Amino acid sequence: MQPRSASETGGAGTESRSPGKGAATSIPPAPPRVVKRFFEFSLLGMLASGFAAVASSGALDWLSSILTIAALIMRALIIAGLAEFRIPPRVVAALALGYLGFFPLDYYYLSGTFLEATVHMVFFLAVLKLLTAKTVRDYGYLKVIGGLELVAAAILSTGPVFLICLAFFVVFAIATFAAGEVRRAAGGRVVVSRDGLRAFTRRLGLLTAALFAGIVVMTAVLFFVLPRTARAAFGRFAPQTLHLAGFSNSVTLGEIGEIKQSSFPVMRVRSYQNDGFLQVKWRGAALSQFDGRRWFNPPNEETRVENEGGVIAIRTAVQGLRQGRNLVYQVHLEPLVSDTLFFAGDPETISIQVPFLRYSRAGTFHVSPRFGMRGLNYSVYGFLPNEWAEVRFTSAPLAPAVRQELLTLPSLDPRIVELTRSTTAGADSEVQKARAIENHLRRDYGYTLQLLKTPVADPLAYFLFERKKGHCEYFASAMAVMLRTQGIPSRVVTGFQSGVYNPLTGWQLVRASDAHSWVEAWLEGRGWTTFDPTPADPNAGQPGLLSQFTLLTDAAQQFWQDWVVSYDLDHQVALASRMREFRWPRWQDAVAGFTETAAHAWRWIPWAAAAVAAAVLAVMFGPAALSWCRRRTWWRRVSRGESRRSDATILYQQLLKSLEKRGFHKPSWMTPAEFARVIRTPEMSRLAGDATSAYNELRFGGRADAAPRMLRILEQIEKL
Repeated sequence: MQPRSASETGGAGTESRSPGKGAATSIPPAPPRVVKRFFEFSLLGMLASGFAAVASSGALDWLSSILTIAALIMRALIIAGLAEFRIPPRVVAALALGYLGFFPLDYYYLSGTFLEATVHMVFFLAVLKLLTAKTVRDYGYLKVIGGLELVAAAILSTGPVFLICLAFFVVFAIATFAAGEVRRAAGGRVVVSRDGLRAFTRRLGLLTAALFAGIVVMTAVLFFVLPRTARAAFGRFAPQTLHLAGFSNSVTLGEIGEIKQSSFPVMRVRSYQNDGFLQVKWRGAALSQFDGRRWFNPPNEETRVENEGGVIAIRTAVQGLRQGRNLVYQVHLEPLVSDTLFFAGDPETISIQVPFLRYSRAGTFHVSPRFGMRGLNYSVYGFLPNEWAEVRFTSAPLAPAVRQELLTLPSLDPRIVELTRSTTAGADSEVQKARAIENHLRRDYGYTLQLLKTPVADPLAYFLFERKKGHCEYFASAMAVMLRTQGIPSRVVTGFQSGVYNPLTGWQLVRASDAHSWVEAWLEGRGWTTFDPTPADPNAGQPGLLSQFTLLTDAAQQFWQDWVVSYDLDHQVALASRMREFRWPRWQDAVAGFTETAAHAWRWIPWAAAAVAAAVLAVMFGPAALSWCRRRTWWRRVSRGESRRSDATILYQQLLKSLEKRGFHKPSWMTPAEFARVIRTPEMSRLAGDATSAYNELRFGGRADAAPRMLRILEQIEKL
């Protein structure tokens, strides 16, 4: 059935009205496609930003991440009309019910926590709804899922990436709800302007940006006035950010190598003596027993040290035995599963807000795990000995039981004993033997972070005689075992290398990739002495652009931790005190400062003037230039025959403008066909009639080839 022309219907539309601006027509109850597409893309952005917020916390497993990303991409293709995907409703219901049965298994055997299992369920339901959403109820479920994603991210995330994701989420949420209201209102039979949806996406986008800016401005004051207390309420439900195995009372060969694969921040250190970068090792746990695969400490060897007054004093004789210097520093330890505190040298006093510490005879300090869940802050006054300086006094010998424990060995490969004998041949003292073993391992073995693909029966012998390369705990274990075969008490220490100094914050950043282990040997006449047999990492590059960017993100992370995650009443009082101390400059000071600044900035005035001139020109002529470019783009598209029905109205409006310039004005009550016939100039009447016929073919018949004909007619009218 061919569509009726405008002359048959009495006008250019379904009513007797001209197709000019403000013409009206009755539309079916389905919302316009541009509104529906804007709504669906906004909702997709809302879900994507919620997913990114959760993923940035590191608490989402790789399988859930891959499935969600694939579902987001597929949904975007479906909205754009580039793909189709259908799942029978019965299958969707079966999958949802099946996951309800899987949820307890995930909780007890896979995730281990209720929060992680719930997050997995939320994203599974999100994937199902993303691929099958069609009805208003489905879209409502997706909005709820997006909100749940953001709540989960608020609990799991402690980094500034959450703020970026939150900003995008708010923008997309505003756009989603605004477009949803427009979509709902457009669902009934209403009379709208035929060109009323022109630039709908731009207008609603600008409204969204304005609402977002208003929200940011209104909440900025509340952000710094109200301390955040939700973290304390949700902290016990949140899983740990990073699991540091091997930094408590045991370490299995290979565990530290796994930790070094990560660049997660572990702690930040700041010197109270303005020392800047502290080139030290951060000592954690000292382990004394070895079973061939694992270093560990015997149970029940710790003593409890009560914290009275917030400061714990440690009795030590090291400062009197050796030369060295004092260190005063502050440590911020990130939330860890490990309950070990890390120190440079030997601590003398520890200022920490916990009721007690657990102290082992190996010099290791532990806190209760519940205190380490939220991170720890402690200050230390300690002593860093120069272990190779002249010894002032002879240290007391080890107790026989302790010495025997530090010499105990499991069943060893005979080649290890023979290797030790050949390495230490010619060494007369314990110091020379220890140096010979250390130099042999550093010189004749290689460093690698590649983990063993399959377990081996004797990892230490495999390292020494087969693979001949490894990472730090293999070198430390080999040296400690070889020292014990020579009757030298030794133990393996786990901790961290120095890290890197961040000049933006004044703090020293230590990451998981700085994890390290070394050896402490008891040498007669010297006491405990540190040895590090691990060779340098050949893949350690020089600081570059990436490292500078890392320091910048670390500064943002620290600001976020101090003023967002840890923002409390103390921070609020400090901020208020700084505001009270702020002094507005006097008029004379302001003039002097302005003069000095202008003198220094004089050479930049030409560039600034050019920038201002460019900005003024952009403001004055930018909109007109942009409009001209859009018209040219539209004209070229229509000239190629790539036109839409809505282009017919625009072309007819241009026809009316051209005729008005020549004295032919169309009354609002006259139909296009009648108007063409009443034009007295024969040539102009013929062209107007041809243009009206082309308009009807494009507007009601959908014939794209009619648009180029209307353009040619307009060009002919302009030439008359």
